Amino acid sequence: MQTLHSLDPLRRAVAELRESGKIALVPTMGALHEGHLTLVREARERADHVVVSIFVNPLQFGANEDLDKYPRQLERDSALLEAEGVALLWAPTVEAMYPQGFATNVSVSGVSDGLCGASRPGHFDGVATVVCKLFHQVLPDVALFGEKDWQQLAVIRRMARDLDLTRPHVDAVLGVPTVREEDSLAKSSRNAYLTDEQRAQAVTLPRAMKAAIAGIEAGEPVAAALEGLNEALLHGGFSSVDYAELRDADALTLLSERGEAPMRLLVAARIGTTRLIDNMAVAPR
Repeated sequence: MQTLHSLDPLRRAVAELRESGKIALVPTMGALHEGHLTLVREARERADHVVVSIFVNPLQFGANEDLDKYPRQLERDSALLEAEGVALLWAPTVEAMYPQGFATNVSVSGVSDGLCGASRPGHFDGVATVVCKLFHQVLPDVALFGEKDWQQLAVIRRMARDLDLTRPHVDAVLGVPTVREEDSLAKSSRNAYLTDEQRAQAVTLPRAMKAAIAGIEAGEPVAAALEGLNEALLHGGFSSVDYAELRDADALTLLSERGEAPMRLLVAARIGTTRLIDNMAVAPR
């Protein structure tokens, strides 16, 4: 596996890989877990060569967020990726990604509004900007993202569509189902911040979501199901709920009742100082 930190060597390496087949890109911020490795394995099924990027993107962290303490463990992550047969690890420096004088911002309205976009102002501009740059740097035939960050996936797909990207085309920006622990908690790098007690309480999140979905699908009013979800989280050890909403799966428009198109229940809640997010499908009428 090649590991590269600057743009010119990356371009040469990507050109060489392209001579012998399709390229899949898996963008990450490192601190890899089984969820990331599942993306890598799916990428290997869909392309001849897999490129993984590791870049802790400062543009998507707010002023009071955890940029400085976000785990950085490149040596460990590199060993995991090499064992998975990754062809190239792109680990740019901040200076390589954002050279002096960098002044361009990619903003995707609509799907970035509300949800995490409301509680993390500027976050999705940072996501869209860095992913747009990664797409242009690697020019992948296909790119894979985890469905746990459903709003992020929607933002990236809309960006690819609106900017007429061809590598990858919007249809080749793929979501991979959320990887979960045995107790159904979604795998996340931020789970490492939880104490043992908080980790035991965190399972309330997927359980309460499943109960709310069962209620909605059985005909319970959406508002009542969401109120029950909020109460379950607060009684189960969570300190606050940023949002718990039913949304159209594609456009992310807010829904007050169960509709006929695919839907997602999306939740963000805080336990201690850690903010956990999750989402699950809700069956249409």
